[in-house]
Amino acid sequence: MKHVHKSVLLWYSPREMYALVTAVEDYPKFLPWCDRAEVLQSHDDGMSARLHIAFAGVKQAFTTRNVNEPGRTVRMQLVDGPFSQLEGTWLFTPLQAPSKPGADAPVDPLDAQACKVEFSLKYAFSSRSLELVISPVFDRIANTFIDAFVKRAEQVYGSR
Repeated sequence: MKHVHKSVLLWYSPREMYALVTAVEDYPKFLPWCDRAEVLQSHDDGMSARLHIAFAGVKQAFTTRNVNEPGRTVRMQLVDGPFSQLEGTWLFTPLQAPSKPGADAPVDPLDAQACKVEFSLKYAFSSRSLELVISPVFDRIANTFIDAFVKRAEQVYGSR
């Protein structure tokens, strides 16, 4: 099984980064390998989503069930696809409390001026032949995933 763990410190709030990660339908706009993305079903605690990969001649699709804690975490579990195992987690940790001059009321930490974003993904393919064909492409995707979301934050929220 392969494991990718990346983290980055950003001048965006946990709420802003969470919004980008959970906007699955926008993935084809900024993930060059994502041919199509669809939310199959919304749940009280998250969603089921299907991503279609088209990259370097490889075309595959997979579905995950995502359990979300708004502004804090997204946990993904494999439903179907070319994997024997796929599980991932996004964590959004506030780093700096927002400041409101003269305000006595506490401010929500999910609106902090900065956050730490951590992405962890464990995966294995369902067969050796799939691993030989898809693994090089998926390894590259997994290792550049968080960078793509950093660039997307700059596009959506501006440079900070």
